[in-house]
Amino acid sequence: MKICVMGLGYIGLPTALLFAAHGANVVGVDVKQSLVDYLNHGNLPFKEPGLEDLYREARGRFCARTEPEAADVFLIAVPTPLDPATKVSNLSYVKKAADMIAPHLARGNLVILESTVPPGTSERVIIPRLEKSGVAVGDFLYAHCPERAIPGQTLQEMAGNCRIIGGYDRDSTDQATSIYRTFVRGQIYQTDTRTAEFVKLMENTCRDVNIALANEFAQLAEECGINVWEAITLANKHPRVTVLNPGPGVGGHCIAIDPWFLTENSTRCRMVSTAREINDSMPNYVLHVTRSLLSGIRNPTISIFGVAYKGNISDTRESPAFKFIQLAENEGYSIRCHDPHVVEFPHPLMDAVNAAAGSDCIVFLTDHDCFRMIEPATLRMRTKFVIDARNILDHEKWTDQGFAVRILGDGSSVQLVPLDEIAAPASLYPAGSARSIASPSPPSVSLLSPNGREGLL
Repeated sequence: MKICVMGLGYIGLPTALLFAAHGANVVGVDVKQSLVDYLNHGNLPFKEPGLEDLYREARGRFCARTEPEAADVFLIAVPTPLDPATKVSNLSYVKKAADMIAPHLARGNLVILESTVPPGTSERVIIPRLEKSGVAVGDFLYAHCPERAIPGQTLQEMAGNCRIIGGYDRDSTDQATSIYRTFVRGQIYQTDTRTAEFVKLMENTCRDVNIALANEFAQLAEECGINVWEAITLANKHPRVTVLNPGPGVGGHCIAIDPWFLTENSTRCRMVSTAREINDSMPNYVLHVTRSLLSGIRNPTISIFGVAYKGNISDTRESPAFKFIQLAENEGYSIRCHDPHVVEFPHPLMDAVNAAAGSDCIVFLTDHDCFRMIEPATLRMRTKFVIDARNILDHEKWTDQGFAVRILGDGSSVQLVPLDEIAAPASLYPAGSARSIASPSPPSVSLLSPNGREGLL
């Protein structure tokens, strides 16, 4: 069987290699000539656990091209970005992929769409473009099979997770199921195309709404003088309650994008829209906390630790760091960035020691495991403020080294830190004074001691 995979990004390339490793002859198609050349010379464009071994296994049955070829199966796995101005899906890439497939489409071929799209896109947009080949749907088979994988666990989840197959008709559904069965170990559930489109958006919207609830709990906890992390732990002891962890925002190409696809043609989406607004506003909230700590410091410098959108990966798509950095720079703060997992980023990336040198505040935006191992004694800062937006640090270790640590969502105490303990420049405050690191409204921006967190770190 010959499979032509359109799009060789975070989903398309692993999918292509999985099919090749399980016996199919695969042509991977991408419009970037540099990427095609890179792959054909045995290189991979990004890191993912197990991907190098998979490539070695699949390479004899895989090649990359800039144009599709005649095949038995065509699989579309191209980006579907969001227009930031209109909050409407940009379907230009899937349209182009369908147009590229059409000249090669023949009776009996199967076309699979993996790209995430608004409900109804297959029948209104993709299938009509494919039919320009002169072959009508029904004579060619069609299915939507949305991916369910996250960076850092892509191969494991592609093979092990349950899968939804939404076919245009019974033959399409069964043929797509048979193809995915070559490597999918999880249960495969069959439905129609539009339902499959809707289900994928539901899944990520559900997660987005739950994260928004956790973020709102965090802000409410600060107003109430409550440690939200302790409260979440206790609430989750209820057999029917699962509260997620709060954080500085939502990133990635799914959760931050998909809810808008679900609602772009609807007027009945108040909860979904509100959740998006809450999560999109979290970088603003973290900057509000940062601003309160740095009030009065001349020419402050902020060190961003973690620009990937989630822990232990290199993916920065839709990362909350982008908005936080832009907002901070607009207010006149100097910014330094450190992320040991990320290779390319619009701002220069530095090692931890240099990123913190002379800085006034470290803001942890990503929960990389390696951040837990940082020795605060090695960091030479001007002012020892730390904002832990992910609650990942050993706070006692940091406070023992003179750092004033602010944990997002912990409003249980306000700590007054003597000037010499946070190494603030003597020119800023009168000698011998003590400075509150809370804002004028202490409950909402309190700086917290590590007391009472045993078992939660």
